[in-house]
Amino acid sequence: MNGKSYNKTNFFKHTFCIFTEVAPNEVSAIQTNYKSKSGSSYYFTEEGVYRYSNHWGRAANCRWRLLPLATTDGTRERIGYAKWSDFYPNNDSDNLFYITVDFTSGAAVFEHKSNPLYDGKAVLRNAAETTKYMQQIRKLFESEAWAKYLEYEDLDALRETIINELLTTNKTLQQIKSRLLI
Repeated sequence: MNGKSYNKTNFFKHTFCIFTEVAPNEVSAIQTNYKSKSGSSYYFTEEGVYRYSNHWGRAANCRWRLLPLATTDGTRERIGYAKWSDFYPNNDSDNLFYITVDFTSGAAVFEHKSNPLYDGKAVLRNAAETTKYMQQIRKLFESEAWAKYLEYEDLDALRETIINELLTTNKTLQQIKSRLLI
């Protein structure tokens, strides 16, 4: 889908990927293929890569997120697995990212436009813009002070309306709020 094929020779060069955490026993029989200067270990398979690391998120020129297991043992070191097809191109200037929100949990995450779940409705932004909008959305979930001068009956409904507009338009938070002022 993304036009580029990734494998053990190029997956670590300017990529975005979401790894899924796996139990340590999944790599116990596999020999380490590479160990980075920062201490991460990599185990290559035909289908993908396992990464054992204590740091996730921004890794050099990559954005690698870990979807944790439902239960964690409290250790910082985690093992994640990703198929080669889960790696997508990454850079700071192109509009590659969109944001998804779970209104029940109040969580916002960014995704890559090459994700097969992308429906084309959310606005694509570059890395810096995506970070800015993510911060605004988190503040909308964490606080009520932003609604001080707005007229509303249901704060959760107002929050959802504003966030959906942030996700699907290029309007700024200020533009959206000014339309809603008393």
